[in-house]
Amino acid sequence: MTEEMTIIGEEAYRVAKELLETAGLEQGEILVVGCSTSEVAGAEIGTFSSPELAEVVFGGIYQAAQEAGVYLAAQCCEHLNRVLILEKEAAVCYGYEAVNVMPQPKAGGSFAAAAYKAFENPVAVEHIRAHAGIDIGDTLIGMHLRDVAVPVRIRTGEIGDAHVVCARTRPKFVGGVRAVYDENML
Repeated sequence: MTEEMTIIGEEAYRVAKELLETAGLEQGEILVVGCSTSEVAGAEIGTFSSPELAEVVFGGIYQAAQEAGVYLAAQCCEHLNRVLILEKEAAVCYGYEAVNVMPQPKAGGSFAAAAYKAFENPVAVEHIRAHAGIDIGDTLIGMHLRDVAVPVRIRTGEIGDAHVVCARTRPKFVGGVRAVYDENML
């Protein structure tokens, strides 16, 4: 592995580790990740899919997720309608219905294909409600987050050349002017 690839893997790990710690995800919750390897490599999204780069980025993020006991969901590209790849155990736990598709670098994206290859028992699902997310290269993961997403600022703002945006979610506030909220849930 080249020095540049090693650095990218370390950046991916740092981003995931920092988000997981800052967001306070609990064991068994879901982290969704959308990743454009084209953007990581400095190209325009959708123009330079790289399975090798995807494996490096995925590896760093997956390591952090496993250390935290968090499920990882990999968003496919728009060619598969942004279907998600996750472990069957997570899909069953959350009641997500599996669909039949296997992502490929040019149909689903290299990152999702890397997830499919690395997971023990991968499945594809159409919809999730993740507890936090990492958007690498402006891949638009917001549709896969729970209703109230909160931006999380982290120190590592890029993986390779790709812009990184992170979010966590929180429960909705309900009630009116007399409502009192649990500070621990903010």
